[in-house]
Amino acid sequence: MADPKFFDKQRALSLKEIAEIAGAALHSEADAGYMIEDVAALDEAGALDFSFLDNVKYKEQFKNTQAGACVIHPDQKDLAPDGLKLLLSPNPYKSYALVAQAFYPEHKPAGSISEHACIHPDAIIGEGCVIEAGAIIKEGVVLGEGCWIQENTVLGVSAQLGDFVRVGGNSTLSHCHIGSYSKIYPGVRIGQDGFGFAMDLKGHVKVPQLGRVIIEEHVEIGANTTIDRGAGPDTIIGQGTWIDNLVQIGHNVKMGRGCVMVAQSGISGSTVVGDFVVIGGQVGIAGHLTIGSGARIAAKSGIMRDVGAGEEQMGYPAIPLKQYMKQVALLKRLIKKDKGVN
Repeated sequence: MADPKFFDKQRALSLKEIAEIAGAALHSEADAGYMIEDVAALDEAGALDFSFLDNVKYKEQFKNTQAGACVIHPDQKDLAPDGLKLLLSPNPYKSYALVAQAFYPEHKPAGSISEHACIHPDAIIGEGCVIEAGAIIKEGVVLGEGCWIQENTVLGVSAQLGDFVRVGGNSTLSHCHIGSYSKIYPGVRIGQDGFGFAMDLKGHVKVPQLGRVIIEEHVEIGANTTIDRGAGPDTIIGQGTWIDNLVQIGHNVKMGRGCVMVAQSGISGSTVVGDFVVIGGQVGIAGHLTIGSGARIAAKSGIMRDVGAGEEQMGYPAIPLKQYMKQVALLKRLIKKDKGVN
C-alpha cells in the first residue's frame, strides 16, 4: 500500500469507471458497480483493492490473491480464484498503469516562483510555471506554459523548454531545446561539452563543441544521466524515448522515436539509433554505428558493429541472440564432457 505521507490517493472508483480508464472489458456486467478504493500487488491486495496479472511467473499468487478485482489477459481468466472480479485486457500491465495513475495522479504545486530563485530579467517565463528556491534561470531562457523547475537547477543561456516540462532538482541544462511534456529527473546534465579532442603527444587539443541537444516531446530522462551537445551537428533524442538513470549519451548521437535505454548503458559519439530500439542495462555501444529500428540489445552487451533493423543481439562483443545462446549451450556440453573424461 502507498504511504499516505508521500502519496495522495483519490476517491474510490467503480469497476465500470476503472474499465473505461483501463481500456478493458468487464468479464461480468454484474460487477460494474463494485467499488474499488486502492491498487495493490497480488499478494498484498484486499477485498477493496485492484491488482493485475501480466507475467505467468506470478500465477500462483494470482490463484491465491485476496484482491477484489484484477485485470488480466483473456487467456488467463480460467486461472482466477472464485469470487475474483475480472477486467480483460490485451495488455494488463498498461491497463493497471492507467488505473494506478487515476488513483495516484502526479502531484504538481500551483504556479509560483520562489523569491529565492535567480531569474534573469530577459528570461521569458510562461503562464503557470513553478520555479523553486535556488533555481538559476539565465539570460535568454524561454519556458513554456506550466513548466516546473525544481530546486537548485540551472538553465543555461538561451535554453528553451516547451510546455509542461518538469526538470528535477540539481540538474544543469545548457545549449538545448526541450520538447513539451518531457520529464527530466534530478541530477541530469544536458548540453555540456562532448568528449571531442585531437590526441597529441604534446597535449590533447579540444575540438569546440558547436552543436546543441534537441529533446523532442514526451521524453523521460532518468536521474544522473548525461547527454552531451553535438560537435557541429546536434545531439537528438526522439519523441517518446525513455532513458533510465545513469546513462551516458555522447555528442552527435541521434536516437529515434520510442526508444528505451536502461541504466548504466552508454552510446558513443555519432552513432545513429533508429525508432523503438531497446537497449538493456550496462550495454556499451561504440561510436559511428547504425542501430536499426526495432533492434533489441541484451544487458551487458558490447556493440562494436552495425545492428540491422529488428535484430536481437547479446554478448561481448555482441552477436545475434540465437547464435549466442547456441554457443552457451555448446560450451555447457563441452564442460560436462570434459568432467566426464576426468
